[in-house]
Amino acid sequence: MDNFIVSARKYRPVTFDSVVGQQHITSTLKNAIHNNQLAQAFLFCGPRGVGKTTCARILAKTINCEHLAEGVEACGTCESCRSFQNGNSFSIHELDAASNNSVDDIRSLIEQVRIPPQAGKYKIYIIDEVHMLSQAAFNAFLKTLEEPPSYAIFILATTEKHKILPTILSRCQIFDFNRIKVEDMANHLASIAQKEAITFEADGLHVIAQKADGGLRDALSMFDQIVSFSNKNISYQAVISNLNILDYDYYFQLMDSIAGEDAAQALLIFDKVLNNGFDGGHFISGLATHIRNLLVSKEPSTLKLLEVSENIKRRYLEQAQRLSSGLLLSALNIANQCEINYKGSKNQRLQVELALLKMCHITAAITLSKQGIPVPSASSEVKKKLPEQPTVSRPVASASGTPPAVKPMSPPVTETAPTSPTASSTATAATSSQPTVATAPPKKGWGKISSSVNVPNLNTIFEEKAEEATDEPDLVQGSEFREVTLNAFLSKWNSFADQLKQTSRITLYTIMTANTPRLNGTLIEVDVENGVQMDELKLGKIDILNYLRVELHNFALDIQGVQVEMTKVRKPYTSQEKYQAMVSKNPALETLRKAFNLGLQ
Repeated sequence: MDNFIVSARKYRPVTFDSVVGQQHITSTLKNAIHNNQLAQAFLFCGPRGVGKTTCARILAKTINCEHLAEGVEACGTCESCRSFQNGNSFSIHELDAASNNSVDDIRSLIEQVRIPPQAGKYKIYIIDEVHMLSQAAFNAFLKTLEEPPSYAIFILATTEKHKILPTILSRCQIFDFNRIKVEDMANHLASIAQKEAITFEADGLHVIAQKADGGLRDALSMFDQIVSFSNKNISYQAVISNLNILDYDYYFQLMDSIAGEDAAQALLIFDKVLNNGFDGGHFISGLATHIRNLLVSKEPSTLKLLEVSENIKRRYLEQAQRLSSGLLLSALNIANQCEINYKGSKNQRLQVELALLKMCHITAAITLSKQGIPVPSASSEVKKKLPEQPTVSRPVASASGTPPAVKPMSPPVTETAPTSPTASSTATAATSSQPTVATAPPKKGWGKISSSVNVPNLNTIFEEKAEEATDEPDLVQGSEFREVTLNAFLSKWNSFADQLKQTSRITLYTIMTANTPRLNGTLIEVDVENGVQMDELKLGKIDILNYLRVELHNFALDIQGVQVEMTKVRKPYTSQEKYQAMVSKNPALETLRKAFNLGLQ
């Protein structure tokens, strides 16, 4: 039986044109060779498996090639090329710095540099994993790297550029290798499969390319593994089974359940995922990526951001058309918050299930936030006209003095407001004898509607907050300004401070609780001790006001920091300071000390 050679070695590029996904590197090197402008030292850096050492070997072979082919490529037939391919070249040396990282190894290399090449024009040294060299080895290498002989060229390769001394970096031409694109990697795998007479599905190769995360060597290793697993028939199902990858179907079915508000089916899908051995954190991360892809599929201009096969891309387009952007943004925010809280949760499965339940009840949450009023269409016209209704009702009611014979509640007025602005103004003017009753429900209800229509954060709806309401100037103009009592203010102030403590915003929590704030009408004065606290209060001002204005029903509230000088007596620490503090309280203590000739310890 013939010896098997892995694809990563068998199909390793031997020319610049065969390098995958690094055209910006290969074109620069070919031009440098063609124009005879070779640097004395090159540094190739980038993630693993993207072609650094491969390009170094191709560059070394091409430099010494005796008969360059068209396109500045090594001929592969001259004596220099054949000796390099056979591994017995005397002009090209490779050194693994991971295992030869001492200063003695570098000194030995420096001694070899002094000997001119026996064949070829240049003597080339390829040092792989150069970041593994010791500090002494780097220092010993500096002078030779800066002023090498005219025939010596150094090619350094590393995955960790930040570990290399700046003095080394300044002596090299630096080439940064990119992660290889999914499409380029899938095409390369397809070409290898055709050469090896392996049947394949494009979807399966795309999944391999995505799993490789930009490293072609990783992709080729997985390719060989799946070829053995599937007996030379690479199907999509074989790939996800062998690599333990969550199938796209789970997420497509789950989003259909969320859109249909079928919470039971969503929980059953998640249970099936767990029973197949997948981790809940991996599942919720994949769900967030799936929702992101659906949002990307909403616009034709962003379709190029989808790194999936054509079949999967078609499914994304179909599902994206059935789901609204508001629903997707809300679900994405919930998934992101769940992923943040997942690792710190004691009941991780409950975290994911709670997130799925929230997603399935997005429409119900919006309906509840409007106090039972059906959700209008998500258009800017609705957003603008809802707050205008109470704005018209307040001044007209005070000016016209209409009789309080008709007192309809606010919800019917809100229902007609979006469809007929003129009728809305007339109706509110005729029925606003009690402006407090007429304006309160639209203010609070619309604050939650704006949060659900724009969908910046659905968690605010479930927690019954209206933080986004203060960002709309129309809401402030049309809201009722109720009188704020000190007790009610302090209660809400302390409540928000407790929320900050639970979310680990300790600095702002300390500022809010260190001193009792003062309420002067609608101005809240907060004492701060220094400029750092003043800056922190300014940063947290929006969050505090968003909470207080909604909870206290007064959008004129404002916060001002007052920096006070520290008048507290410094706490005594040394024995002398403690004694002086005691004498200040009881002078007779000094007389006692002198009478008995006592000292301090």
